[in-house]
Amino acid sequence: MSAISLKNLDISYGPTKVVQGVDIEVAEGESFALVGESGSGKSTVLKAIAGLAPEWTGEISVLGQPRGHMVDHGFARRCQMVFQDPYASLHPRKTVDAVLSEPLQVQGIGNRGRRVVEMLAAVGLDTRFRFRFPHQLSGGQRQRVAIARALMLEPRVMLLDEPTSALDVSVQAEILNLLKRLRREQGLTYLLVTHNLPVVSFMCDRMAVMNKGRIVEIAPATALHDGSFQDPYTQSLYAASGGNPDRKDI
Repeated sequence: MSAISLKNLDISYGPTKVVQGVDIEVAEGESFALVGESGSGKSTVLKAIAGLAPEWTGEISVLGQPRGHMVDHGFARRCQMVFQDPYASLHPRKTVDAVLSEPLQVQGIGNRGRRVVEMLAAVGLDTRFRFRFPHQLSGGQRQRVAIARALMLEPRVMLLDEPTSALDVSVQAEILNLLKRLRREQGLTYLLVTHNLPVVSFMCDRMAVMNKGRIVEIAPATALHDGSFQDPYTQSLYAASGGNPDRKDI
């Protein structure tokens, strides 16, 4: 069974169609990247899966369950999303404890305090941070809280929208290493959006390249080591990255 299945997916914002004919199968436990330039439609695909871009046609399934257009609380327990900007995604007037407890409250899950402490530890934050507000945290700490919030309901699928691009370079590697460890320890499936090919090389098994709302190529991440891409647009992206991304810092 695929963890994520997208078939003939079209997504619109009003009269404008921004994604067309997307077909993707992501296996359970896989880390799969959507790459492309800004405006290529890759983040819009994540939003449609998460229920944040409701004007779509085609088929979306997560862990064998079709995704409808309505709010689905059961879906939230299977799939969660981590956003690009950890400050904008956290309520500025809620403590870390309140942010992490909220998904459990919505779902009617008990033992909230214990679960909050456990999840803070899982993302590398101790109990000192539990009752702080977002403005009292660094960018990396805020993103750790955002990751913890996404994991509170124990989902098996995570949607990651440029999870390190808003962070200082010195912090990016820490968050990527954290995500890689969590995937291994919790058996997670990742669908990662990024424009950064070194991140794909470090994090992912396969990648789909998007251009103007369409997928132009699906390739193994190992192609980033030898440049064995077929589509001219993908080849141009690879060349613009300087070739083998392992030669660069993440």
